[in-house]
This record gives sequence, C-alpha cells and structure tokens, in this order.
Amino acid sequence: MKPSKTYSWVVVGLLWGVALLNYMDRQMLSTMKPAMQHDITELQSATNFGYLMAIFLWIYGCMSPVSGIIADKFNRKWLIVGSLFVWSGVTFTMGYARTFNELYWLRAIMGVSEALYIPAGLSLIADYHQHKTRSLAVGIHMTGFYLGQAIGGFGATVAASYSWQATFHSFGMIGIVYACVLMIGLKEYRKKEIAPAKQPVTPGGSFLKGLVPLFSNMAFWVILFYFAVPSLPGWATKNWLPTLFAGNLNIPMSEAGPLSTITIASSSFLGVITGGILSDKWIQKNIRGRVYTSAIGIALTIPALLLLGSGHTLIHIVGAALCFGFGYGMFDANNMPILCQFVPARSRATAYGMMNMVGVFSGAFITNLLGKSTDGGHLGRDFAMLAVIVLVALVVQLYFLRPKENDLAE
Repeated sequence: MKPSKTYSWVVVGLLWGVALLNYMDRQMLSTMKPAMQHDITELQSATNFGYLMAIFLWIYGCMSPVSGIIADKFNRKWLIVGSLFVWSGVTFTMGYARTFNELYWLRAIMGVSEALYIPAGLSLIADYHQHKTRSLAVGIHMTGFYLGQAIGGFGATVAASYSWQATFHSFGMIGIVYACVLMIGLKEYRKKEIAPAKQPVTPGGSFLKGLVPLFSNMAFWVILFYFAVPSLPGWATKNWLPTLFAGNLNIPMSEAGPLSTITIASSSFLGVITGGILSDKWIQKNIRGRVYTSAIGIALTIPALLLLGSGHTLIHIVGAALCFGFGYGMFDANNMPILCQFVPARSRATAYGMMNMVGVFSGAFITNLLGKSTDGGHLGRDFAMLAVIVLVALVVQLYFLRPKENDLAE
C-alpha cells in the first residue's frame, strides 16, 4: 500500500531530528579545543587537533560505501536507530576521556556509527518522496544538518559556562532518548524489498554485486567527481571556519564558534529550501533543472571562498560565509535527486555511500592540510585557493551531466 502524503512528511520530520544530532555531535568538538586543551595538553597543537578531526573522516569515509550496501539490503529503520544510539553513546562517553588516545579512538568509533545513517536516511526519503517533492524533502532534511552544525558551534560557549565534560554528557543523552522515539515512530518504506532469506549475503556475492552496475555507469563517475570537489571547502568550513573567524577577526573562540556556525547554518538553511523548491519546479519544465540548480549553488561558493580567505572585516567575512552557505545549500539539496536521475532505486543507498566516501576522504585530506596551514599561518590563503578547483568541478558538471528522465527506472 502506498504511504500517505502526511506520513511521508512525518518521515522527513523524524529524520530531520537525526540529521540535527548527527552534525551536532560531530561539530561540537571543533569549537571546544580551547576548553579541552587545559586537561588534554596534546590538543594545544593545531596539527594534533587536525588528526583528531581527520580520524573521524577517514573511518567515516571507509564505512560509507559499506553502509550504503547494507542499507540497500536490510531494514533501514533499525539501521538508523542503531546508528543514532551508538554515536550518541560515544558522545556521552567522550565526557569521561582523559587522554588524547581515548578521544582519538572514540572519534574513530563515532565515524563508524555515523556513517551508517546518511545513505539509509536519504534513500528512505527518496523512496517516500518522488518526482514533485523530492528535492524539497531532501532540502528540508538537510536543514537538520545545518542546525545541528550551528548548535554544535555553541559547544565552546556551553563548555565555558559549565565544563566540556558536562557538554558531551548532555548532548549524548539527548540522542539516546531520541533513538527510543524513532523505535516507535519510524517505519520502513513498504515497497522496498529487504534482504530475502533465500539470498544469503556473502563477502564476494550479493554485497559486491551491486557495485558492478554503478562502476560501469559513466555518469556516476562524473557525479563522484563533482560531489568530491565541493566537499573540500564544505568540510573546510565545518572544521576550520571557527578558527578562520577567530584569527581574521581577532575574537575569542567562544564568540567565533557560534558566529561562524550560525552564519553558515542559517544561510545554508535558506539555500536548501530555495534550491529544493527551485529544482522541483524547474524539473517540470527542463529535465536538467536539478543539474542547473546545483550548478548555480556551486557557482556562488567561488567568490565566497576568495573573500573568506582574504577578508579581515566583519562585513567581508560574514558576507562571504553567508554567500558560501546559501550556495552550498542549493548544491546539497540536489545531490540525491540528481543521483536518482542516473541510478535506480535498488542501488541508491550504495551509490550515495560511495559519494559520501569520496566526499569525506576529500574532507579528511583538507582537514589535515588546513591544520598544517593554521600552524604555518596561511589558513586564509589556502581557503581562497579552493575556489580554483571548485570552478573545474562546475564546468565538468554542466558539460557531462545530461539526464534523460527524472527518476531512473529499474
């Protein structure tokens, strides 16, 4: 039986909460370095802090394609619930960490658990929302990530008022409670065939078999490239924008954290909603409407990166961050909808898992690189240089991505 339109939006609402917690728990660490480095002295080095942020990304990236394959085979509801419960438990436990190594391994475990969510969550939304509402539904879901990123930016502020340990405990407990809510309210999409018992899963069998049609699809390789390149500045802003704000504006991290994350999150919020509505309208008149909407978003990030790297006044820096967030939001709202134009439903979680992997590996690379840039005193310059490769991705996207239908059939 086809799900009601009302429940299709309930699913978006429930998963919006998961998306918020997903980014809130991972982002809060990026602003809490000053509070934590008094107790864990290794964090006084920006390079070491970069390693701590990057281990999450490397593990998250390695797990993403595996998570996508699992989500295409099994019940996504329980995959999402389990993922949320584990990473929230890890966040809670981080409040008890006393050494750099303990934090390092907890971040690695968080990378495994958080990777299980996005391919499952987005493919579930894509099943519940087709044709006229897909980009808007994905866009609304993405606002959860941005709000979570903004709330995570208050980690330093909460830690300054209480303690960094209490901050981790509080945020982790919220996620554990919400996982119990999902057990009751979230339902798997009924039309999806889930792991029949007569088809046992073996390491070299059905798990890897789903990768063959993806790797033989040239459009998928283009999608991987155009997704990976904008991920470089995307992850750079997530992990190093608070540091850039603090350095370029000469303000403390307790102010730079909320200012930078709220600026990016609020503009990205507007971007995904605008991009979702525009894309869903444009696709009704032009089959490349989603591609064009995404391209407009990517184009907006180019001047923003140049100004972020070179600006030293509040108006320049905040204005550039607003422009970047709005453009990145338009891009973000259309990644899964564009993927649906080139990949059938049975392989979409796997495909998005691969996209997530290359995007996150790009993020791990740039996180390490910008850690060294910070220690070397040229963080702004390296931020600005990212505009060049984003321009290349924009050209590749517009030239090669030419879909023939809105929703590729099986």
